[in-house]
Amino acid sequence: MTRSFSKPALTLTDQINLLESRGLIVSDKAKAEFYLARINYYRLRAYCLPFEQSPQTHQFKTGTTFENVLDLYIFDRELRLHLLDAIERIEVSMRSIWAYELAHAYNPHAHLDRTLFDERQWVKNLAKLHREVERSNEDFIRHFKRTYSEALPPVWVAVEVMSLGSLSSWFGILKPRQARQKIATHYGINHSVLESWLHHLAIVRNICAHHSRLWNKEISVAPRNIRSSGHPLHNGIITSSKKIYNSLVILLYLMDQIAPNHQWGQKLLNHIKTCPQSLSAMDFPSDWESRQIWQR
Repeated sequence: MTRSFSKPALTLTDQINLLESRGLIVSDKAKAEFYLARINYYRLRAYCLPFEQSPQTHQFKTGTTFENVLDLYIFDRELRLHLLDAIERIEVSMRSIWAYELAHAYNPHAHLDRTLFDERQWVKNLAKLHREVERSNEDFIRHFKRTYSEALPPVWVAVEVMSLGSLSSWFGILKPRQARQKIATHYGINHSVLESWLHHLAIVRNICAHHSRLWNKEISVAPRNIRSSGHPLHNGIITSSKKIYNSLVILLYLMDQIAPNHQWGQKLLNHIKTCPQSLSAMDFPSDWESRQIWQR
């Protein structure tokens, strides 16, 4: 049964007093006020949960400091930035490959050919693309509208106004198996695995872009595993998990495919080792450091 909300708004001082009443050690109240004013008490509360003895009482474990909570918050913030760096490169790569393969296998406006796609979702995707083109202020879109009579630009232009979520959907509804696999082959994986990974990464990307908690969150869509015994990432995905470990493995693998000499993996590895909480909260297996994907 629901009840009326009756909690009052708390001042920064009241917020600190509440945290202290629950056992949090706040040795520098000015510092705590500074961060609470800029982060928001409610946002920071999510990072208090791993340090609590019980979710019912909200009492902190003995010895927990404000700095412990803040360090976890900062770790997660930097983790999101690391992931956005890789996702941006993977998204740009996928845009390029998807557009190139469609244009050369079919024609420059292959995305307008309903026979190539699942028709029901194609209608929705096309309507969304029309809206994206219509509201775009990009120079290349304005140039196309001034110069050509077609309502929509060719696929290599259209793809530049698609989000990763849109691109994931367009790939997912592409019907010809040969075209799907030709795109997926650029990444050394099966087309059904690529479809799953793109969907998963689009969700992760949105979590990062909206500055949401990431480090121990369950991702709503779990990525597919690679079953081929000869593949370097064979069974590298933990199928029972929806945590961020799988996302990191996928990003490492895809970065290895599109930028073999990248330093992103080493930077990620260095950051992971600074995690102020147990890596098991992100579903890291106990032998993760010995797995091939983490050898940098």
